Amino acid sequence: MSAGGGGAPEVEGGRRAELAGRLAAVHHRIAAARTAAGRHDEVTLVVVTKFFPASDVDLLAELGVRHVGENRDQEASAKFEEVGRRGDLTVHFIGQLQTNKAQSVLRYADVVQSVDRPRLVGALDRAAGAGGRTLDVTVQVDLTEAVGLADAGAAGRAGGPSGAPRGGAAPGEASALADLVAAAAGLRLRGVMAVAPLGADPAAAFDALAGVHERLLRDHPDATWRSAGMSGDLEPAIACGATHLRVGTAILGSRPSRR
Repeated sequence: MSAGGGGAPEVEGGRRAELAGRLAAVHHRIAAARTAAGRHDEVTLVVVTKFFPASDVDLLAELGVRHVGENRDQEASAKFEEVGRRGDLTVHFIGQLQTNKAQSVLRYADVVQSVDRPRLVGALDRAAGAGGRTLDVTVQVDLTEAVGLADAGAAGRAGGPSGAPRGGAAPGEASALADLVAAAAGLRLRGVMAVAPLGADPAAAFDALAGVHERLLRDHPDATWRSAGMSGDLEPAIACGATHLRVGTAILGSRPSRR
């Protein structure tokens, strides 16, 4: 039960059982994909809890989840005031982030996966310095051009087909952006992140991300994270070397109506 209270015990018990079953199914998929890929290293599961309540976050923590992801600052900042098991969790911010929200995100996030431009590097570095802490970050890469979607790269960085911004630096800009992160006193470069573009073969997209990551690793050998893969494409992500998966729907179910 979250610090902010929960529902009737039988309702919460039913939700816990539902989450446990879905979580087990996803772990089974991950294990099968690792076996198929001949991988023996660990893959970190980040459960994306956006649009779901603090009570679900607490139940996931009870079930052994240690990494959760959020993509809306306003929602997340309120939610983590209610989460009772915050100390058990590493919180990843995975959405496109406005520079004026950097200080707010630093209040609850341990990782920002969506660093995609120099101004954001500066804003996060200043916020981390003001808070006397070091923030883990990954460079978000926009793969639309890399998979041959003509003229899609600029549109993808400005906004996807639905109008929602997707973000991401062009593949050719990722290494320079990583250099900026590595030089920032308040930030720790962890690796790269990407979303498979709509309409693209996820395997081709994640293979392109692997190429970007391998080039980046030449100058930053400790930046080993490769965050790729969601509910529908975690298997090709694992086959292409993903170290972190961002899975929401397959564990939490269909998102509630956005309010």
